[in-house]
Amino acid sequence: GAVDGDQLMLDYVWRIIMGLGAVPGLVALYFRLTIPETPRYTLDVEKNTQRAAADVHKTLGHKVADESVERVCVADKPTWTEFYHYFKHWRNLRVLVGTTVTWFALDVAFYGINLNSSIILQAIGFAGKGSPYKVLLKTAAGNIILNLLGTMPGYWVTVFTIDKLGRRTIQFIGFTVLLILFCILGFGYHKILDKSVAGFVVLFTLAQFFQNFGPNTTTFIIPAEAFPTRFRSTCHGISAACGKVGAVVAQLGFFQLKDRGGKNAFIPQLIQIFALFMLVGLVFTWFVPETKGKSLEELSEGENARE
Repeated sequence: GAVDGDQLMLDYVWRIIMGLGAVPGLVALYFRLTIPETPRYTLDVEKNTQRAAADVHKTLGHKVADESVERVCVADKPTWTEFYHYFKHWRNLRVLVGTTVTWFALDVAFYGINLNSSIILQAIGFAGKGSPYKVLLKTAAGNIILNLLGTMPGYWVTVFTIDKLGRRTIQFIGFTVLLILFCILGFGYHKILDKSVAGFVVLFTLAQFFQNFGPNTTTFIIPAEAFPTRFRSTCHGISAACGKVGAVVAQLGFFQLKDRGGKNAFIPQLIQIFALFMLVGLVFTWFVPETKGKSLEELSEGENARE
């Protein structure tokens, strides 16, 4: 084809892919800008009783008198002093520690693996040899296989089971299986590849599955449910920021270490390091509560009672 004949055409392919990637983002941005805030947030944080009543009517289909809403809206806006006094108690702080450390640990492995899956596929010989176009084409095919057989099924299994198994249980399952898989892939890297590249890809795909039927889903759901409304967005932001620090650590560490001892020679040890972070995530999952079957109102009442 044209790309195989002129490798510079890959530049246009890259630009088209990047441009098409912006389309879903714009669609998501539209819905994010138009979706209403939850009535509890509007009450507890914004103190806008009329808007809270309108949101209840829009969401639930029945009107709420402004007077009844005003009776609920009695607390002051949250402050950092209030935040400190709430989280100075270990029983409250341990939840935040749990959500931040588990998200950090997950993202070290998740981004270390997923942002560099092409490098790993090439390192194990899946991409084969040939022109840059053919190597990239086969690498892209490998990534599509990983997503279709691992990532997407993992997400959908979570969607259908999360309210039955629970967020915490799925996170335990995910971290445990990932710990086992990364130990197998890391310590048995060369032996597995000597036996079967396809077998390595199968194990690698299973890791993708249990990342998403596991902590890659639950680490952003639990912080959105486990904290009082007054601190929920802040705590979710802190947890997410720790996750992104993990992503940065993974990316910098991967590129700094992967070629120690030769080209891609350190990848087995990196997978072993990812296994260690899965163990950390597994331990700190004990710190997070189970939020299955509880409304945000029930969770807020429970947290307020612990202040």
